[in-house]
Amino acid sequence: MISIKVPTVGESITEVTLLKWTKAEGAWVDRDEVIAELESEKATFEVNAEQAGVLFHKANEGDSILIGAILADIDETAAKPAASTAAEENVNVNTTAAAPVSQAPVTAVPNNVKATPVAAAIIADKNIDTTQIKASGYAGKITKVDVLDALNNPGKIQFAGQELFSRNVRPEKMSNLRKTISRRLVEAKNTTAMLTTFNEVDMTAIMQIRKEFKDKFKEAHGVNLGFMSFFAKACAIALSEWPTVNAFIDGDQLLYHDYADISIAVSTPRGLTVPVIRNVESLSMAEIEKSVVVLAGKARDSKLTTEDLTGGTFTITNGGVFGSLMSTPIINIPQSAILGMHKIQDRPMAVNGEVKILPMMYLALSYDHRIIDGRESVGFLVRVKALLENPSLLLIGKDPVASLLEL
Repeated sequence: MISIKVPTVGESITEVTLLKWTKAEGAWVDRDEVIAELESEKATFEVNAEQAGVLFHKANEGDSILIGAILADIDETAAKPAASTAAEENVNVNTTAAAPVSQAPVTAVPNNVKATPVAAAIIADKNIDTTQIKASGYAGKITKVDVLDALNNPGKIQFAGQELFSRNVRPEKMSNLRKTISRRLVEAKNTTAMLTTFNEVDMTAIMQIRKEFKDKFKEAHGVNLGFMSFFAKACAIALSEWPTVNAFIDGDQLLYHDYADISIAVSTPRGLTVPVIRNVESLSMAEIEKSVVVLAGKARDSKLTTEDLTGGTFTITNGGVFGSLMSTPIINIPQSAILGMHKIQDRPMAVNGEVKILPMMYLALSYDHRIIDGRESVGFLVRVKALLENPSLLLIGKDPVASLLEL
């Protein structure tokens, strides 16, 4: 019998939460097969079988388990079930000899909507608007019950599959990740002299670039040209010119960073995470977009590692994807500032004495006034605005004509 123990995942982490077993009690597992998903206060990670054998659980889903504690046992002396062996031997034998008994229906459920197969079939058959369905399944998955409730009670909202006029209160244990988020947000509010300054940016130029080059960019680099690469590059340039915004307070010292490791706030079903793109100042637009795709995918699949989440000298958060028009983001300590992006909205603006309708976005910079003065915060945000409204400046950080004239 081999014992699988909870691995060490960080110097300060003493316990983790068992999110779910991916292999059932008594099931056969192969060597290196994933058997469970664990969550620390910083990230989620998988546990693999160290040997092939029969699995025996030693904890329940939702339990808090100490680092080094036994998570499961594997009986490596057990014989592999005959059914599994036969299935492997016959996996390639005449697979087309007989048609399957049934086939999954082709559904019209959007790719970003998670639903069980039965629920997806009903949604497609009845052409139901998925935004009107309250999902009660794990990680926001729509179940059959959710769909039937939506059909039986049109226009009436039901919470988590409860009956109408429910007065039910459901206690739920706070996850380690949510505990960490709570602690860090309160710590940021209580230990920093946080202020927020606002500005707005005309997104016309960036939107025109994306419209003109998005297809060629996708063909050349294999990723979409999004807004984040423009903002990340603009912030990297501005951080190099306003180094205090990129600095930390460490006791009675200021730690300045001669690089821009930018954290990107990503919302997941389990809470907010801030994976880091390293050395943004040294990356191309395509490299930034590829990094965003990789990190967003890992966040969605709960595959972010401690390394992905460690560090970061500055943070960008985009509340605009949820429809936020303006907000005051909270600093991601020990950093000293965070930039908030928001919804792009057409607004009437005065341009050279004329009123024009322009796609405008409000920007918010929250900063620690202990280290960053008003001059630095406003100057940084104005510089970011200028870079975004004149994307050619992102190439060398200066106006091409002014550079030519050595001005």
